[in-house]
Amino acid sequence: MKNKFIAIIPARSGSKGLPKKNIKKLFGYPLISYSIIASKLSKLIDKTIVSTDSKEIAKIAQDYGAEVPFLRPKNISKDSSTDYEFIYHAINWFKKNKKDIPDYWIILRPTTPLRNPSIIDKAIKYIKQNKDCSSLVSIHEISETPAKMFGMSGKYLHGLSPFDPRNEYYILPRQQFPPTYSGNGYIDIISTNTIIDAKMLYGDRILGFDTSFINEIDNINDFETIENKFFNNGHILIDQLKKFYK
Repeated sequence: MKNKFIAIIPARSGSKGLPKKNIKKLFGYPLISYSIIASKLSKLIDKTIVSTDSKEIAKIAQDYGAEVPFLRPKNISKDSSTDYEFIYHAINWFKKNKKDIPDYWIILRPTTPLRNPSIIDKAIKYIKQNKDCSSLVSIHEISETPAKMFGMSGKYLHGLSPFDPRNEYYILPRQQFPPTYSGNGYIDIISTNTIIDAKMLYGDRILGFDTSFINEIDNINDFETIENKFFNNGHILIDQLKKFYK
């Protein structure tokens, strides 16, 4: 199969919290450009495509080297739309229009802009070594376990781990709980077979890939935080954009 690993960058147009977030400038370049360049610098990704419902985003993505073989339908580009829907749509498009469907889809979300391409390649190698898994999800360890958090029923609090046999487990020291991890958007690798056969995005054998903490962008303050953090330190993707895109 020629294209075994395809990077797919989801970039719908309807961000309500921060309009046009995916093409807002970060260090003078559209946010989406960072995920495109990271993918292009990978040694193991065969193709980089963008899934978007916007002609404006599509044009910018193409300017930075991505392919936009289709426009995503509006009915799967809503706030309530799921990742499964845009991956399933891409698979169906490849079925109808290409001879080869990739074995894996590498999701690179624009809102996690400053990746290291070598880490992307490390994740790809890791899933190739673990072919019995159904997917790979990038994670980092979090300091506070959900077992110490509360839900609320009416006006009363209740613990979130009802099967923990320890009395008042939610007030125990965090050291008495196993490590807890959060997905961070650095990279997700989805198996085509999991989508088609299991009709699930991640499946039931999710390979954890620890990338440590990474900055994500959700609001205008996050743009400022990243620009302040990397203003003097630099980054391989910023350097690459400055070199080839004036």
